[in-house]
Amino acid sequence: MTALAPHLSSFLLEYLPRERRMSPHTCDAYAYSFQLLICFAADRLHVKPSQFEIEQLDVPLILAFLEHIESARGNSARTRNARLAAIHSFFRFLEYRLVSCLDQARRVHAIPMKKTDQKLVGYLTRDELKALLDAPDVTTPSGVRDRAMLHLAFSAGLRVSELVGLRLDQLDQQTLATIHIMGKGRRERVLPLWKQTASAIKAWMAVRRGDGDKELFLNARGHSMTRSGFEYVLASHVITASNKEPSIKKKHVTPHVLRHSCAIHTLQATKDIRKVSLWLGHASLQSTEIYLRADTAEKLETLVAMDLPMLKPGRFKAPDKVLAMLKDARQSKNYAE
Repeated sequence: MTALAPHLSSFLLEYLPRERRMSPHTCDAYAYSFQLLICFAADRLHVKPSQFEIEQLDVPLILAFLEHIESARGNSARTRNARLAAIHSFFRFLEYRLVSCLDQARRVHAIPMKKTDQKLVGYLTRDELKALLDAPDVTTPSGVRDRAMLHLAFSAGLRVSELVGLRLDQLDQQTLATIHIMGKGRRERVLPLWKQTASAIKAWMAVRRGDGDKELFLNARGHSMTRSGFEYVLASHVITASNKEPSIKKKHVTPHVLRHSCAIHTLQATKDIRKVSLWLGHASLQSTEIYLRADTAEKLETLVAMDLPMLKPGRFKAPDKVLAMLKDARQSKNYAE
């Protein structure tokens, strides 16, 4: 039997951040997945987490855990797949370190991902975006900060992790014309800024406290803004914007919806999915194709370009022998059996 703790610690603290160079967010998500798994297994097997052994992480236990997070915790199939991806990654790590776990790893790898629905992305219209960007009260320092964050999140199509992790040295502070983004998968990109966005950031820099953290956007205590902090800021301004544009009330506006809105409006302006992919920092065009399904303008252009085929209604006539065979087949007793 092999103790789990040393190998799990090596996987989370050395292999992921150092050898694989995974982002802190990925490492945190993997650690939380195993926290849920070990707590579930310890309660099910009546074993202390520190005494857990790798061999006890068998397929029936993992399947029971996946069922638990969907039924008891109410997680979606996407979350279930994310937890399973962390488990798969750990057993790939073990394959090259514990020969005795090869068969167990093979069985775990055979657990399939669950198919998920591919829904259309949600986004805001131009009027809704304008109402949201104008919602912060710019007479207060927090309102100036919020306006700059909303402008940058939309115009640059930033992920929330990219936005809250943006440092001062990633800005061209002389002209505020560009920002340097370190994106998902360590893919870097440099984006130009709109004049309105640059003006909003410049206004924030003028009131930003100088003794805070190195990140661009700070909270009231001078520390870097967190994901949950920006979600709270966004939710409060969505309520304000809905008073001007009631249609916003029908939409679930999250930080990622601002990124989707940037992609949709960029696609409508450029008619080029490749430019959208480069702007968002996607690894491949396949990740960007979801916006083609959500953009009705592309489909309307297709309808205009096509001529409606002039088809005359009629009835299908089959040969008499075929009809006779079908009738015989329906009346045959053997057919019913």
